[in-house]
Amino acid sequence: MTSVRPVKPDDLPALLALIADHADYERAAPVPPGLGDRLAPALFTDPPRLRCLVADDAGTLVGYATWTRDFATWTGRHYSHLDCLYLADRHRGRGLGRQLLDAVVAACGDDEIQWQTPAWNTDAQRFYQRLGARPAEKVRYTLNPSGPVHGTG
Repeated sequence: MTSVRPVKPDDLPALLALIADHADYERAAPVPPGLGDRLAPALFTDPPRLRCLVADDAGTLVGYATWTRDFATWTGRHYSHLDCLYLADRHRGRGLGRQLLDAVVAACGDDEIQWQTPAWNTDAQRFYQRLGARPAEKVRYTLNPSGPVHGTG
């Protein structure tokens, strides 16, 4: 039987493996060295900066959801940003994604929840829309301040 519960410090190695699988699945860069050293303080302080629930299948982590709380200028209200929702491939289609998302919704209380998924991930888009979520068209940008700066010079 699979349960959804808060992550514990002992879960960190298994969580890091799931995060690496998730990055690979989303065609992203591999997770950087030392990720666990940076995540642990964010996950295990009180209150945590990064909240995390895991799907635990008889002692084996098979999925996770992480989110942060932020503030929206346009509404003047807090909202929760769902950063990751991931299930290992062989555990999809069993209702665990719904369990994880329902648990996040319960943990977020009255906060609106926002997230994104890759444009190519139509399976995730169908899943979210079946749950009543609606897409918001935006283009996501990233800027690495320590990376190269390109100018027109």
